[in-house]
Amino acid sequence: MTGVVVITGIMAAGKSTVAQALAERLPRAAHVRGDVFRRMIVSGGQEYEPGASDEAAAQLRLRYGLSAATADAYAAAGFVAVVQDVILGEELKTYVDLLRTRPVHVVVLAPTPDAVAAREAGRGKTGYGAWTVEDLDTGMRSTTPRIGLWLDSSDLTVDETVDAVLAGLDEARI
Repeated sequence: MTGVVVITGIMAAGKSTVAQALAERLPRAAHVRGDVFRRMIVSGGQEYEPGASDEAAAQLRLRYGLSAATADAYAAAGFVAVVQDVILGEELKTYVDLLRTRPVHVVVLAPTPDAVAAREAGRGKTGYGAWTVEDLDTGMRSTTPRIGLWLDSSDLTVDETVDAVLAGLDEARI
């Protein structure tokens, strides 16, 4: 396997866990965590929330650009870059276009809102501020282009989800 795998979905969909597990299964892979680039901003950072400012949108696009460039650098060095971030709506196509590396595989983790709410309640960090699980899920399903592999991982373990991703790479390929 070569190239880039983009794993997206709403917060608490399992992106980080699945991306890490996928990268661990591959012989030469890097896990590119999009949120790392947001956390690098020490001062002046603005969260992307409903009704976000132009500056918050610009910082989100900066984060996407940095993670795409990082994925390309790892891929150029012979690693499969497994990118994980919340990339929804038309931004998903824009993100794929930012990547120079081919092939690109897109996996949208789309567990049910109930499954996401249960996962969110059980984790140590809180991803939802101004968003609700239902609102973000509805937004994802109504505005995100149906590209790549959409996977309802509600009832799957992490290993089963990674198995499904690997089995669905042809469908995931852009």
